Amino acid sequence: MADARIFEDLKADHNRHRDMLKALGETQAGDGDRATLFEELRKELQAHAAAEEESLYATMLACPELRDEARHSVSEHKEIDDFLGELIEIDMASSDWIEKFKEMRHRYLHHIDEEEEEMFPEAAETLSDEAEERLADIFEKRKPKELANAEKELPGDARE
Repeated sequence: MADARIFEDLKADHNRHRDMLKALGETQAGDGDRATLFEELRKELQAHAAAEEESLYATMLACPELRDEARHSVSEHKEIDDFLGELIEIDMASSDWIEKFKEMRHRYLHHIDEEEEEMFPEAAETLSDEAEERLADIFEKRKPKELANAEKELPGDARE
């Protein structure tokens, strides 16, 4: 069912991301909060994507009827990661930065809306209750580890 713990966990993250994106979008050029908020968002998005891929997406890729959805979402995660890498390279006080941020925000909001409205319900129809519980356990264990990894790992092409 679409209200299983794994989907609740992911939706809770998505709601937190929506709030973070809104707050970051309201910052002004030269605002010291912009750098702090962006760094928090960057780490959160990287950790969420990695934990989601290692839990839900890994299982979906193994299910022929869910594989295309999972592949599509993995490619969108890569796209967002690339945006984050580009944003690191742009002067935060420039109009270029806010334009790129707005583009990234639009793409990410589209991605999470698509997950919540299409992918999660489809996965919930296919996955057993036991699988959903196992995925929630994996996600909840991986997320803190991925947050720690995000402290050291840069997104996109900035990675070495």
